[in-house]
Amino acid sequence: MDGDQNFTAARNVAITEEYETTASPTTAKFSLVESVFIGFVLSLIIVMSVLGNVLVCIAVCVDRRLHKTTYLFTVSLAMADLLVSILVMTFAVFNDLNGYWIFGMPFCSVWISFDVMFSTASILNLCAISVDRYLHIKKPLKYHQWMTKKVAVVMIVVVWVLSGLISFLPIQLGWHTVKQSLSGTEEEQIGMDMDLDSNTPESAILSCMMELNTTFAIVSSLVSFYIPCLLMILIYAHIYRAVRYHVRQIKSHHIPAIVVENGGPNSNNQSQEVSDHKAAITLGFIMGTFLICWSPFFLMNIIASLCATCVSPILYATLTWLGYFNSTLNPIIYSIFNKDFREAFARILRGIVCLNRRRTYDNSSYQVTAHTYRFTFNQRRHSTYVVAERVTTI
Repeated sequence: MDGDQNFTAARNVAITEEYETTASPTTAKFSLVESVFIGFVLSLIIVMSVLGNVLVCIAVCVDRRLHKTTYLFTVSLAMADLLVSILVMTFAVFNDLNGYWIFGMPFCSVWISFDVMFSTASILNLCAISVDRYLHIKKPLKYHQWMTKKVAVVMIVVVWVLSGLISFLPIQLGWHTVKQSLSGTEEEQIGMDMDLDSNTPESAILSCMMELNTTFAIVSSLVSFYIPCLLMILIYAHIYRAVRYHVRQIKSHHIPAIVVENGGPNSNNQSQEVSDHKAAITLGFIMGTFLICWSPFFLMNIIASLCATCVSPILYATLTWLGYFNSTLNPIIYSIFNKDFREAFARILRGIVCLNRRRTYDNSSYQVTAHTYRFTFNQRRHSTYVVAERVTTI
């Protein structure tokens, strides 16, 4: 009997230690100053992402020049990034700063599914945009025959369905995790053994983070990042070659070159070099930003599945937010660098400023009118009182 009790106690201690190790908080607890600073920076990233992606959606809806098939992919990308900002980043701030999850275990798995789904949708939308631009540059005459609105909608639906299948299906079924489910008695024992701070809410659980097995980590990383990334690199390489080819064709037909300062016999060559340089910078900046934001996270994702102790919680949170930051940069990279979007943004912002000024003017006019009315009413009342007093005196 004593032996069975000792065995059960040892087993509970082992389970508790394993649970504490695998479900440790994503970050160490910060001081007040550190929490305020980190919270301010992360909140600024969220606000910028929300405003930028909302502005993209509004611009496409209200500007007729943006009612094109190619901008359907841009709206889909903006929606994915907007959902990342609202449904993923917002809860990640509390999870990372507090060091524990305060929204309950059921929503933890839903939040993780949102994280995987919307981040994957954002990456796959980038891939769809690259395919669209490749067809537009490589086959300009057949582009409108191939890339109809129906085809674009089907591609967008495929992106979102694939993102949902790789996120909600395996995560809700528990295919992604290496941790075995615990019985109710074991969970109660673990809950009694856990040493949380006295300030920790009763509804709080240990940090909500993904504990991926090696198979799911490799498969999800391939589908969500590595395959789309390889495809994007190949596509943008072809785009760059096509741009160079078109520039050379234009120059070979003796189309007037851009007039440069101190123009001379080398103006044509200088113009070609400038065009090639701008194309290289634009494509390099797009791919460079994408790779810088997401490559570290997906590399860490596979390493963490092979060696859980090789990645510190702070490093995990930092690289995760670096990937989130790509959702903030996407409106800038794919929209603000576009002339049509720049002009649409300018009109929208001018309209907002004019509307605010008009409201301020209307409020001021109302206040002036009300004040004048009160003054006139009081003056008339005072005059009536004086006339009545004179009549009484007579």
